[in-house]
Amino acid sequence: MPPSQPKAPASADPILQGGGNCGALMRGLDWSANPLGPPQHWPQELRVVVAIALGSLQPMLIVWGPEQITLYNDAYAPMCGTRHPAIGRPFRELWFDIWDRVDPIITAAYEGVSTSMADIEFILHRNGYPEEAHFAFSYSPVRDNSGAVLGMFCACAEITGQVLMQRRLAKEREQMRLIFEMALGAVAIVSGPDHVFTFANAEYRLLTGREDIVGKPLAEALPEAAEQGFVTLLDTVRDTREAFVGRGVEIHLQRSVGSERERRVLDFNYHPVGGFEGPAEGIFVQAVDITEQANAARQQQLLNHELAHRMKNQLALVQAVANQTLRLATNLDTARLSLNQRIGVLSRAQDMLLSGDAQATTVTEIVNGVTALHDDPADTRFHLEGPDLTVGPRAALSLSLMLHELSTNAAKYGALSVPGGNVSVIWHSKPTDDGECFCLEWNETGGPPVVEPAHSGSGTRLLSAGISGAQISKVALHYHPKGVCCEMCVDLKGLAS
Repeated sequence: MPPSQPKAPASADPILQGGGNCGALMRGLDWSANPLGPPQHWPQELRVVVAIALGSLQPMLIVWGPEQITLYNDAYAPMCGTRHPAIGRPFRELWFDIWDRVDPIITAAYEGVSTSMADIEFILHRNGYPEEAHFAFSYSPVRDNSGAVLGMFCACAEITGQVLMQRRLAKEREQMRLIFEMALGAVAIVSGPDHVFTFANAEYRLLTGREDIVGKPLAEALPEAAEQGFVTLLDTVRDTREAFVGRGVEIHLQRSVGSERERRVLDFNYHPVGGFEGPAEGIFVQAVDITEQANAARQQQLLNHELAHRMKNQLALVQAVANQTLRLATNLDTARLSLNQRIGVLSRAQDMLLSGDAQATTVTEIVNGVTALHDDPADTRFHLEGPDLTVGPRAALSLSLMLHELSTNAAKYGALSVPGGNVSVIWHSKPTDDGECFCLEWNETGGPPVVEPAHSGSGTRLLSAGISGAQISKVALHYHPKGVCCEMCVDLKGLAS
């Protein structure tokens, strides 16, 4: 018989060539003492998967035979921590601390069932301390020609870094969301060419009156904003990547279903976000509703205009009263006394009108208070006629304002601006289709020719507003050539309330 040939060492086996550190470990291992035996006697299926593993940069693991002997490549070694090298040892010895979770997966593979997971979390002690680790893997059974399972092959990757990064980014996004939620004013983020809402804080939802805004394009979520050109503006910001700041911009929003559009005034900022070239990925939107401030500023402007009008009227009235008093006075002492009395009446009336502190009174008292500034016993210019009807505080203030406006205009431009002019004030109550009403007529005669003004001033608006608090309040102002005529009618209940 020919002498027996010596067994070739594992280092000479062609499937164990290369493979870096793990390849060297496999070549140096005494396989004769291992359950797998020498590599040249390994089944072809094991030799193929080992060759694949050692030649791959992807982390790969092989568990083989009934003893579940472990084989792996250099890319898998870092997952083992300080337990590397574990090549040639039972798989259970490598992952003893998590075996209760690994065993069912290995058992399934040996039973011919594959298992794949995109993320499985373990608490490992591979480096001597507990640490969170995440893996993506696929355990696949390896069969022989008869279909019997010989072992398991796994391509895997540790994704701990990615998972922790995603968790940190998610936390940062949540923190940013909370910051935006608590930010001053309305904050939203829109993305893409259709400007789809990806975020809208409570202030933004309150401003727009929409709770289901996230996930919808702006043109769908706020069609009225699209109609007013805001989509076009967003398009420009996205395409040019240039921020836009709007100050005191009006927008009309339908803030509830079926309601009329409501005017709001906004300061807002559109700022492009994301991307480095081409259109921006999204736009950061921040808006502050300054409607109340804008309305207050507008109201202040109107009040300043009204105050200027009143001051001019008062100066004109004082001038008219002074001229009339001096013209009719027989001596300087009489003129001084009469002028002081009339200015005192004017001052008390002005205090009431400015403070709004009117009391219940009568029509007679109001008419006498107004006409006393212009009338004189020696030169009666007013004809007053009417019953002593009760007037409530709100109506008294309105009626006083209206009569002061008429008398001031008469002193500046009308019948009281010339010596021969007269004013007739007649009031009464009468039944109408709307119930019992109070009616007053102011008629001027003997003054300069009257021409209707080209524009309505604040005085005309005051007269047209009528009596405050009344259900029925009608005012008609006529500019007859012979003199101004004003007719007002108000329900008696509203007059007295």
